[in-house]
Amino acid sequence: MQHASWLWGVLVLCVVAILFLRARHFEVTERAMLWPDAIGLGLFSASGTRIALEMQMPAIVAVLMGVITAVFGGVLRDIVCNEIPSAFRDHRPYAICAFLGTWILVFAPWLGLSDSVALMTSAAAVSMLRAAALVTGYQIPPWKSERNNFL
Repeated sequence: MQHASWLWGVLVLCVVAILFLRARHFEVTERAMLWPDAIGLGLFSASGTRIALEMQMPAIVAVLMGVITAVFGGVLRDIVCNEIPSAFRDHRPYAICAFLGTWILVFAPWLGLSDSVALMTSAAAVSMLRAAALVTGYQIPPWKSERNNFL
C-alpha cells in the first residue's frame, strides 16, 4: 500500500457512520445497502483494474484483477457481518457488471480518454450496470444440478 491515508480515511468514515446510525436510530436494511454497494463495486473494480494496468499487466489480467478486488470486498464485508455473501446467494449480476464496465479502462487510450476520465467513466458504467440490474430485477438463471446424477 502506497497510500495508507486512504485506509485511515475509510476507517474514520466507518466509525462516523456507525455513530450516526446509532444516534439517529436508523436501521440499515439490506435493500438500503444495495445502492452504496453498487457505487463501491464500480469504484473498487475500476481502481483495481487501473492499478493492474499501471503495473503493465495484460488487459484480461487487469480486468480480472479489478473484478476480484471489487467482488472480494463485498464478500469480505458480508463475512464480517456474519452473513452469507450476497454475491453467492442471490442471482443478480455482480461480477459480470464489474467485468463489463472495467473494459472501458482498457480501451480508454483508443477512445482518447484521459486517465481520470477513464477511471470515473468505468466506475460509473459498473455502478450503472449494477443499478440497472437492481431496478429491473434482472437475475442470472440459476445453475441447475441434480446431485444424484453423480452416484
